[in-house]
Amino acid sequence: MKQRTLSKEYVFEGKGLHTGKYAHASVGPAPAQTGIRFVRTDIGEDAFVDALAENVRSTARSTEIAYGKASVRTVEHILSALTGLGVDNAIIRIDSEEMPILDGSAGCYVDAMADDPFVEQDAERKWVTVDKEIKVENDRNGSYVIIRPLSGTSYISTIDFDSRVLGVQTARWDGSRDYVKELAPCRTFCFFHEIKTLLLLGMVKGGDLDNAIVVVEKPVSRFYLRLMARLLKQPMVTVTPEGYFSNLKLRFPDECGRHKLMDLIGDLRLSGGFLMAEVEAYKPGHRLNTMAAEAISKQIN
Repeated sequence: MKQRTLSKEYVFEGKGLHTGKYAHASVGPAPAQTGIRFVRTDIGEDAFVDALAENVRSTARSTEIAYGKASVRTVEHILSALTGLGVDNAIIRIDSEEMPILDGSAGCYVDAMADDPFVEQDAERKWVTVDKEIKVENDRNGSYVIIRPLSGTSYISTIDFDSRVLGVQTARWDGSRDYVKELAPCRTFCFFHEIKTLLLLGMVKGGDLDNAIVVVEKPVSRFYLRLMARLLKQPMVTVTPEGYFSNLKLRFPDECGRHKLMDLIGDLRLSGGFLMAEVEAYKPGHRLNTMAAEAISKQIN
């Protein structure tokens, strides 16, 4: 299979989920063997960082990569979108430190790109394979990511937050499933009881009910609903009978589980190419995902 890139440039803009800073990002063609490269145009054309596990700097509620004077935060959604669309090479130019969150999913990216032709390039695709099982885990909460040799690509991911609302959700993706329709539209989420802590940590400054699902485990007083409305700059905040903020309509019953799988696909792209392996994840998160990507890279090298 030949490598391929985009046929034109696509422009996206909006605030970053954690910094709240407005950003303009363009996603465009790149020569064969480039991989995925981010360029910080506000610093200069020489301020770039490649989407590789060795460049991961932080995994606090998102994945941040850095090299030299360039860093870009919340890269997992665009990396997942490009992987799901089968794009080997792309240059992403951005004028701020965090990718726009858009609607909290990868849907805006794939909706713009999916129907346009891609350009086949004169180089073979770089398949990332493993010759033995790789396992990274967190003994404290029992989470793990396992990568096994496979002559194909298969992902299975399970989330379990001990949540009355979410329950246990398992999502799958392989060559027979449609990434564009089944995973890309799935939005990021958080729990109501986490919001205060995240705000105190200087995070989710750009979060609102247009780009995130808020899960509510316990009854919330009117005082807190009014407070959240003020923080989120909403005229009113309510809780649905199912346990979500406002009049939210889930795109899938297991949307949160699918979103975590979407993130996993994006984070594992940091292994350096398209993964040809079986991936099994239980309670995955950015730290564990990027550790797995780094372990894959080390085995290859």
